[in-house]
This record gives sequence, C-alpha cells and structure tokens, in this order.
Amino acid sequence: MKIIPCNLDDVDDIFKLYHLATEYQKKTFPGNVWPSFEPSMVVAEIEEKRQYKIVLHNTMACVWAITFSDTQIWEERDQDAAIYIHRIATNPIFRGKHFVAEIVNWATTYAHSNRKRFIRMDTCGDNQKLIDHYKKSGFDFLGMHPLKCTDGLPSHYHGSEVCFFQVAL
Repeated sequence: MKIIPCNLDDVDDIFKLYHLATEYQKKTFPGNVWPSFEPSMVVAEIEEKRQYKIVLHNTMACVWAITFSDTQIWEERDQDAAIYIHRIATNPIFRGKHFVAEIVNWATTYAHSNRKRFIRMDTCGDNQKLIDHYKKSGFDFLGMHPLKCTDGLPSHYHGSEVCFFQVAL
C-alpha cells in the first residue's frame, strides 16, 4: 500500500469512486447523499497537491482531499492551525481495510511537517455507524451542530446538522 498525491490522469477514477460512494450512501444512509462535484474543483485540488490516493495492488483503493482552511464549516475554530480532510471515497473491493485509520496516520505525519496542531473532518447527518467508524479510526467526536451559513456549500450541508471530528496533535 502506498499513499501518494493524485495526478490529472486520475480524475476519471476519482469520479468513479465518488459515484460508487454516492450509490453506497443511498443504500446505507439515504437522508444525506453527496451531490455531484465540479470537475474543476478536483482538478484544482490535484494541481495544488491537495488530492491524495491510496494505491493497493496497482489500483486506486481510496481518495480524499485536504485543505488548510474550512471557515464556513468550522467557523471560529478555523483560526487553529489545522488540516481538514474531505470526501473520503473507498473503492468497494477494498472496504474493510481500515483506510480511515491509515489516512489519520498519514495526516498526522503531514500535519506535523506542516506545523498543524489538528486534523479535522466533518460529515453530515446523524449516522451513528459512521460516527463510530471515525472514532475507531482515531478521531475524537466533538458533537453535532447546525451550520450558521450554508450559502455556497454543497447541497448535502443544507438543512443538516454536521458531525465534527478532530485529532489533536
């Protein structure tokens, strides 16, 4: 297994994983499903070296994006030195491989090398199974809260309470 930045040749495979993740969400938690994401957003993340993948057996097994600011979601806590993880999508043939824990390990090293004090993540809706999964993977669950302003955020944030997770380094 290796963790490396995505490249522009990965865009189609990333969107295949997003599609598979959305189909899985529809089956397991239909009240909160990812919307379609803009290809230009993913291309920008790749060009800025903020889209990563796990490669296992020469296959893209998992992808995620990072950012260093998430003001609209984390509000005043965004002032902290943090790395924010978004859109983890796992290839279904590799489910159960504990990739979120691997991402936490990778993010810990990455955050330390970039002088960050927190690894943070959010998800929408009250999905106890997912909350437990993230907790087992190393995140502290900080609770659920509605966002003050969802203008400009993807549609799955509108009208949902958001679950907040973090690892303090």
